[in-house]
Amino acid sequence: MNPILRFRDVSFGYGDLDLIQSASFDLEPGSCTALIGPNGAGKTTMLRLAGGTLRSGSGSIFLNDEPLHTLALKQVARTVALVPQQLDVPFQFTVRQVVEQGRTPYLGFLRGPMSGDRVAVDRALELADVAGLQHRVFNELSGGERQRVKIALGLAQQPKLLLLDEPTQNLDIGRQMELIDLFHFLRLEGITIFASIHDLQLVEGNFSSVVLLSPHIPLMNGKPEELLKPTLLEKAFDCPPRRHPLLLERMQRFDRRAG
Repeated sequence: MNPILRFRDVSFGYGDLDLIQSASFDLEPGSCTALIGPNGAGKTTMLRLAGGTLRSGSGSIFLNDEPLHTLALKQVARTVALVPQQLDVPFQFTVRQVVEQGRTPYLGFLRGPMSGDRVAVDRALELADVAGLQHRVFNELSGGERQRVKIALGLAQQPKLLLLDEPTQNLDIGRQMELIDLFHFLRLEGITIFASIHDLQLVEGNFSSVVLLSPHIPLMNGKPEELLKPTLLEKAFDCPPRRHPLLLERMQRFDRRAG
């Protein structure tokens, strides 16, 4: 089976800042990939490139073997959904009204919502486990509830590839675990996951692959056990392991395995 998304020597920058340089990796259908790296390395930018809302300065991105830049945004949005860190809802919209916005790629100028759109919204609410919240006002929800609603908004697009920007940020450990469990369930539904993750402790055991993006080393991708090595993380995050509790813990674990 061909990769659902391919980056080939992709570079991107803002002005004189070269943020992403010669990035190459594949996302296999049904995979769950963590995008990790220090703050400011370009993780959000990479997700926006993958979602087609930014165009690379050089190199090529392929979605289902088609050059991404040749596809209309509405066409891309029927395959790829990007869930942002923040979702600003200026009005007192209910959860259902927010999730219904995910059907926009399927609506035409003279075509309003139809029965198929309502079914897709119902399914998205169920998948994200927020059907019971659909009549609540979005801005009155907790952080964990809002995160699930944002995912439901993406799922209403009926995507094959779900991009998530720091989905576990500012969530307590219980809500983080609920979200990770949701990722596992979505994979069973045939959805490929690509998520930027700040907490490295969530990666091992929950993600099938890792893309490591850092200004200090070339981009790397592989299995979690290959990339979550203390010496590599030390270089990528520019942090001596003995000054970072997580890296120190991983060093001790690797030492025990070696012994």
